[in-house]
Amino acid sequence: MATMKRRHISLSEKQAEYVMEDQQDALKQKTQKYQPAVVYSSNKNIAFLQKNQHTIITIVLTLISFWTRFRKITLSNAVVWDEAHFGKFGSHYLNHDFYFDVHPPLGKILVGLSGWIGGYNGSFNFDSGATYPEDVNYACMRIFNAFFGAMMVPVAYLTAVQLKMSLKASILAATMVLLDNAYLTISRFILLDSMLLFFTCTSLYTLTTFHNLRNQSFSPEWWTWLCLTGVSLGCVLSVKWVGLFAVAVVGVYTIEDLWEMWGDLQIPKKTYIQHWIARIIGLIVIPAVIYLTSFVLHFALLYKSGPGDAQMSSLFQANLEGNSMTENPLEIAYDSKLTFKNAGYGGGLLHSHVQTYPEGSKQQQVTCYHHKDDNNHWTIRPPRTYDSSLYENPEDESFIRFVKDGDIIRLQHTSTGRNLHSHPVAAPVTTGQWEVSCYGNETVGDVQDNWKVEIVDDFVYHDKERVRSLTTRFRLRHEKMGCLLTADNGVLPQWGFKQTEVYCDKNNNTDDPHAMWNVEQHWNEKLPAAPANAYKSHFLRDFLTLNIAMWTSNNALTPDPDKYDILSSGPSEWPFVSVGLRMCGWGDNDVKYYLLGNPIVWWLSITSIFVFVGATAFYLIRMQRKIYDLSNAQWDHFFYAGKTLFLGWFFHYIPFFIMGRVTYLHHYFPALYFSIIMVPFLMDHFTRNSSKLVQYAVFVPVYLAVIATFIHFAPVSFGLEGPISNYSSLVWRKSWNLVQEHNT
Repeated sequence: MATMKRRHISLSEKQAEYVMEDQQDALKQKTQKYQPAVVYSSNKNIAFLQKNQHTIITIVLTLISFWTRFRKITLSNAVVWDEAHFGKFGSHYLNHDFYFDVHPPLGKILVGLSGWIGGYNGSFNFDSGATYPEDVNYACMRIFNAFFGAMMVPVAYLTAVQLKMSLKASILAATMVLLDNAYLTISRFILLDSMLLFFTCTSLYTLTTFHNLRNQSFSPEWWTWLCLTGVSLGCVLSVKWVGLFAVAVVGVYTIEDLWEMWGDLQIPKKTYIQHWIARIIGLIVIPAVIYLTSFVLHFALLYKSGPGDAQMSSLFQANLEGNSMTENPLEIAYDSKLTFKNAGYGGGLLHSHVQTYPEGSKQQQVTCYHHKDDNNHWTIRPPRTYDSSLYENPEDESFIRFVKDGDIIRLQHTSTGRNLHSHPVAAPVTTGQWEVSCYGNETVGDVQDNWKVEIVDDFVYHDKERVRSLTTRFRLRHEKMGCLLTADNGVLPQWGFKQTEVYCDKNNNTDDPHAMWNVEQHWNEKLPAAPANAYKSHFLRDFLTLNIAMWTSNNALTPDPDKYDILSSGPSEWPFVSVGLRMCGWGDNDVKYYLLGNPIVWWLSITSIFVFVGATAFYLIRMQRKIYDLSNAQWDHFFYAGKTLFLGWFFHYIPFFIMGRVTYLHHYFPALYFSIIMVPFLMDHFTRNSSKLVQYAVFVPVYLAVIATFIHFAPVSFGLEGPISNYSSLVWRKSWNLVQEHNT
């Protein structure tokens, strides 16, 4: 990142020597362009290898990586772990059925592409543990995903080269990525993680390459790598929101870089402004365009009604093929049967079921539910204490009274016959508000069943005369207490099936979209279907709706204290290889995969983080005492490279300690990558002035340990066959549930 300069310090005799050394370094860098950096061998073949060593090494590493990632990739012909989710999502793209997931769509679109390439028709359900039928080319789909995992290895090597590491250190960085058992295992199945990791790797690579071109501002090459950094950020963010942490790393670098430029009085103001504009284009506009484009493709490919409809706005659903909402009668009348959708972002459908509240009134629960269900159906009935003949006339089948702004209605739950009701009883979660329940029946009830309709607006017709299906937003105000029917995405406990809490807001917050509703589905035999093109939807509104729903559902993925989850783990368990993860069935006849990191790689990686922090503190303290162990150029490079890798690890790891959602071992993998690159970087740094013999004495044992440990644990990645008791030698820690039934 931007360098930490030592400025305005009076020169001691020792410091003067360092200044002279820096001047000599600068002179040497200037004269290098006029002198050959390397003297090549007179032998043509050797000279060719010397000139093209980085290309040759990159190709060799790539081929080895392909071999490890593709080897025995079809050994298990069953659906493994989260292939049950992401393979199914790929099927939806091939079938064009709209679905909902908590992750952005790019990775899943690529999964669908892999199925299309392999000739898969989208007919398989991807049930967990199910055997793949012959017409599903799961080998092609796995190889497609493994390609991204394989390409991490050459990218790691090229990144180390850009960080100015020695050849042996650069190859070690790639080797540690290549021979990490966890990276190998996660890459071999139909998952999003290999794509996420690949784009995380390219984000670091493009950033380091761009940094090395900082003295060639606005050149074609500078622009290219700036824009490629933006492309990488857009892609990693479009696969999983974890990509936001990569954006944070680049963002901190950019802010610090621009701050340093602000302090350089030699840079003209016009040039400084151009730097801002360039970074806005490259690092904000380009990632945003890629992220938006992934949703454009998502909506374009999923144009049929599917299992994820209920997460979207009613207007969006009306434009999906096969959705019955286009048959909705346009205007709402008394005795219409309908469903209500909460108009707030991430809102669900007004719902009730026979279960009752365990406390409070102990009446029938009312919630919001994000899936289509008969328990979402309500019927508009005449209000209590009003003359029912004004609202219905059983003797006249043609009698219709439409619902208008200001009308009083009673909502009867179609399945149970009870009425939507509120009273001065505290809500179960938001205890400062009133509880909403279902109570009574057609004849039993009171005025607390009455609700006043307050039309807010109409997206298409722009008037408040009548309530219309899909397009009209309205509030439901309790007639007696004056509170508003609200669902702000608060989640009920397990007794409420973790559905959304519905309460009556006594604060009268009329601007709250979560206190607004619209009619989604509408049935009334007396009314004709709406005219063609009556419902229109806008992309940006749909984009925001889906992203808010993703955020809401992501936050709802919390650990269930009532259930023991053998797969989940905490962040404190990850860096020291305290846990592994069973990815499939564990029977003697199953091909078993255990997600476990190479212990040598992981232990060295977390150690390198602590060593960097300690070394940086050591250098800073000594610099404060006017003791300079490094020249300016050496310090600048150490601090930039080490800080970039440290922040990459920090931003990708520490946030999981404050997240409320359930976490798993693979959440650590992006952070791990930065700490892996830190290992050879520090080994290079501390042996830079040592003899070749000492350097090899340091590097060779690490190479051998990484390789030997990988070979020892290779079965967990390539597949454990036969009784698991045969693999007891793989259990290095008691906390690994590789052989025993549960974690200890």
